[in-house]
Amino acid sequence: MRFLPAALVLFTTLTLQAEGPPVLRHSPEFVVKYPNGSQMLLSSLRGKVVGLLFVHTTCPHCQRTSQVFTKLVQEYKPRGFEAVDVAFNTMANIYVKDFVRDYAIGYPVGFAAPDDVLNYMGFSVMERYVVPQIVWIDRQGNIREQTPPMGDEKLLQESHWRNMIETLLKEPAEPAKHVPAKTTTSAKRPKSAS
Repeated sequence: MRFLPAALVLFTTLTLQAEGPPVLRHSPEFVVKYPNGSQMLLSSLRGKVVGLLFVHTTCPHCQRTSQVFTKLVQEYKPRGFEAVDVAFNTMANIYVKDFVRDYAIGYPVGFAAPDDVLNYMGFSVMERYVVPQIVWIDRQGNIREQTPPMGDEKLLQESHWRNMIETLLKEPAEPAKHVPAKTTTSAKRPKSAS
């Protein structure tokens, strides 16, 4: 009997780990602007697993992370993975082209206003945060994980990123639809002769 509570905790932990990460919230719409004047709506990537990176173009951690994500996009894009960088440092709109060229980033890199990024992340403008900030969005447009404001070393490792991609790619693009059970109709009674 002494082992029953421990066994229950272990079973619950293993069961939760077997499932994918929980849905934190549905991803709100977000507009990514590009230096050429075009824009992309985040919702246009629905049906794909998305790694959304909020970066500063001058941040060495962001530069390295984006280089690793370039490798991940090359490997996982055929299976439905997309990455997008959104630079939000001062004058990011000017630095994006150089960032892409200098660090050989092989996927879309745009920019947005800091207030728009903080609003999307759910951070207060008074709150301190680190970069990069990474948001994982599933095929249905749900945010499944995001780094906390002050970061988390475990969430900023390539092994974790690969695990997130693999886990989310295994999930269906659309939620399972409820199929109503067939109802049987009773046989019609013959009309009685009057």
